[in-house]
Amino acid sequence: MVFTVRDIAAGASFAVKVHPRAKKNAITGEAGAALKIALTAPPVDGKANAACIDFLAKLLMVPRSSVTIASGQTSRNKVILVAGLSPDVVRERLGV
Repeated sequence: MVFTVRDIAAGASFAVKVHPRAKKNAITGEAGAALKIALTAPPVDGKANAACIDFLAKLLMVPRSSVTIASGQTSRNKVILVAGLSPDVVRERLGV
């Protein structure tokens, strides 16, 4: 399976697998249909979720409010929604 970005009414959605407490924030590869993301933030009090949103907003060049976690707030596996971008633009900006 390859990393998949789905087209939805509001924009695009994709799955990520988060590795908290990493040495640096980075995309580290793919895990099945999900994008693997390493984050320096710990998985406590929503810090990793906030770091995930900040990191993806910067990479995708969109406001932080355009990136939301649709599911998986308490899991390493999350579904991310990006408002206002097509799947092709998301793939291009993420470099995958």
